[in-house]
Amino acid sequence: MQGEVAFVCISEKKGTPKHAIPSGELVAGFGLAGDAHGGDWHRQVSLLDEADIDFMRSKGLNLKPGAFGENLVVRGLSLDSLGIGTRLAVGEARLEITQVGKECHTRCAIYYKTGDCIMPRAGLFARVVRGGPVAPGQSIQVERLVPREATVAAVVTVSDSASRGEAADTAGPAVQALLAEKLGAFVAEAAVVPDELAVIQKTLRDLASRGLDLILTVGGTGLGPRDVTPEATRGVIQREVPGLAEAMRAASAQRTPRAWLQRGVAGVVGRTLIVNLPGSRRAACENLEVILPLLPHAVALLRGHTAHPETDRERQEALA
Repeated sequence: MQGEVAFVCISEKKGTPKHAIPSGELVAGFGLAGDAHGGDWHRQVSLLDEADIDFMRSKGLNLKPGAFGENLVVRGLSLDSLGIGTRLAVGEARLEITQVGKECHTRCAIYYKTGDCIMPRAGLFARVVRGGPVAPGQSIQVERLVPREATVAAVVTVSDSASRGEAADTAGPAVQALLAEKLGAFVAEAAVVPDELAVIQKTLRDLASRGLDLILTVGGTGLGPRDVTPEATRGVIQREVPGLAEAMRAASAQRTPRAWLQRGVAGVVGRTLIVNLPGSRRAACENLEVILPLLPHAVALLRGHTAHPETDRERQEALA
């Protein structure tokens, strides 16, 4: 899959339209040099398909490159099949897709004129993994494809000692491996944070804002005075999914009665499912194994695929 860069655009100040430039420099860990939206975050570079912009022009709009806030206008490469985690080669530079679309908190002038804006649904956002020059006419190709339909997850280990580097995080990597092996999920982010309620909440909110399908936390679910992961999660989710936590506790209790002391919760914010797992490697993996068969259907429902299977075979396939 290959296309080319049609335009390179920047804005020197936030809140001002972007404009086309003859060439630019993609800077690792920042974005496009000189662009006000560059920085140490996940939306360093924005991309739009030229075909989508042409569609908006067909509505009578006189749109210049950068009108939607895009850094790169891409020609000849369909962006609507690329999911989070896809790696793009732009000459020497490498971009990794971190977000598909975005929520617009205020309506722009284009929306009020046409009743539509393409960035919330068609825009892609990426971080710069490797820097390099970028200019119109330059090749842009898919180096690693993560399809839109793939489950995209994040794993957040909550541990004071691991966050300080005093102990190795073994549970988080084990959960990541299990997600990839048994669910075929792409783990877009893996983080280690301390047992601090505000830090946990900010991490969960930031990850959920990217439209990830699944966030698994590992640790901080017991009775210790600093075990606050359930409280942090309840401060973020909009709806609880109590059956998942109940199922994990019930299954674990068959191995040890101490499982009933686990306080983990599960719930939804936006279209993202958040599930708390216990902190030990063995317990985290055993609990995840219990709910793995349910996660594909949960993700499908959160993506809006809410039609109920009408036959026994369809029901079995939906649960498989």
